[in-house]
Amino acid sequence: MSDTVEFKGQSALVTGGARGIGKSICVRLAREGVNIAVADVMLDAAEETAGELEGMGVKAIAVGMDVSNGQSVAASIKEVAEKLGRIDILINNAGITRDALVMRMKEEDWDAVLNINLKSVYLCTKEIFRTMSKQRYGRIVNIASIVAFMGNAGQANYSASKAGMIGLTKTTAREYASRGITINAVAPGFIITAMTEKLPEKVKEDMMSNIPLGSFGTAQDVAEAVTFLASPASGYITGQTIHVNGGLYM
Repeated sequence: MSDTVEFKGQSALVTGGARGIGKSICVRLAREGVNIAVADVMLDAAEETAGELEGMGVKAIAVGMDVSNGQSVAASIKEVAEKLGRIDILINNAGITRDALVMRMKEEDWDAVLNINLKSVYLCTKEIFRTMSKQRYGRIVNIASIVAFMGNAGQANYSASKAGMIGLTKTTAREYASRGITINAVAPGFIITAMTEKLPEKVKEDMMSNIPLGSFGTAQDVAEAVTFLASPASGYITGQTIHVNGGLYM
């Protein structure tokens, strides 16, 4: 596959692509010459990111998408396909947290996290299959988390959503392998973000002591793994999870 399919010139849809890890993924793919659709509920931020990507010499568009709403997903994917010509890559990155211990967790917070983190993957994957099946080619990468495998107190909803994503990744990989579509996941560990930077130093030191490589990960570390799985070079890999966590979970 890698000998016959060019990476440069392909088109990718990245959900939650306006900021953070999603933006890093967009930038990394753009460096490979991939055209990008930045899908985000924050359209202004998506437009800003798309503008930066165009400065890198690729075609980039911003799309306002509510990933938890089937009609919004269908309309957005149709728009992207029309404007970019085709969609070769889908990165399911959109996600939120609403942390609390189970006994204190509000039902609406459970529902919000499951809808945006997990239902969104079902909706986007289901809709994108229509396009990728006709092409007989596609790459789907789902952004999971280390907590899907280790659990984390106070994150029952988040852990459940990411664990569900792993099961969905494996099942859809089996269902659509015959169409030339590979579906994999990347599970980040403790990644430096604006949110984690605000944690107390003692908390960060305690976390660091459990990481064999002795450092926190960056959004760029995640983007590198995602880019490989999104590329033609990963054509014989499907239904798998790449862990990007410095050895925190093995």
